[in-house]
Amino acid sequence: MKSKLILASASPRRLELLAAQGIVPDAVIAADIDETPLKNEKAKAMVLRLAQAKAKAIAEKHPDSFVLAADTTVAVGRRILGKPENESEARAFLKLLSGRNHRVWGGIALATPQRKTVTRAVCTTVKFKHLSQREIDSYIASGEWQGKAGGYGIQGRAGAFVASNNGSYTNIVGLSIYDTMNILNGNGYGFS
Repeated sequence: MKSKLILASASPRRLELLAAQGIVPDAVIAADIDETPLKNEKAKAMVLRLAQAKAKAIAEKHPDSFVLAADTTVAVGRRILGKPENESEARAFLKLLSGRNHRVWGGIALATPQRKTVTRAVCTTVKFKHLSQREIDSYIASGEWQGKAGGYGIQGRAGAFVASNNGSYTNIVGLSIYDTMNILNGNGYGFS
């Protein structure tokens, strides 16, 4: 009998990315963990820690399932830009990203029924064009910034802000499909 797959994320984007590969999780259960960065924590370490904590939290209640978890953040230099709490913070994030390169870090964790946890960090570099005040105002008014690391979603209107990117596009959306498929395939999750 094939083991079940649980997606430990409430992100509709992650669910859509998996569905595009023909993967429909048996359950979607968001992990309720504290996502506050630790003091002096770097973006890569943070996304790995959070993805692993999410997978572990759900795997404890579902030990016979594969549990896939992820976390995404945006980093400008050493500064981590999580999900903005309000319009003012989203506006500040967009002004900071304007005309600059930034990194989108994705952490992936898979807890297996064999009690093994596999993790991977994925980094994609993104360059934003210089944003006008009008572009920022319009984007903030759209509401697309809500619930998105760095205050933007590349798959929506903010796609027009991206001059270039180097690395996994799906990582920017919320889950590197290339890496996720390799982790699932390499750890015994069967596709049928």
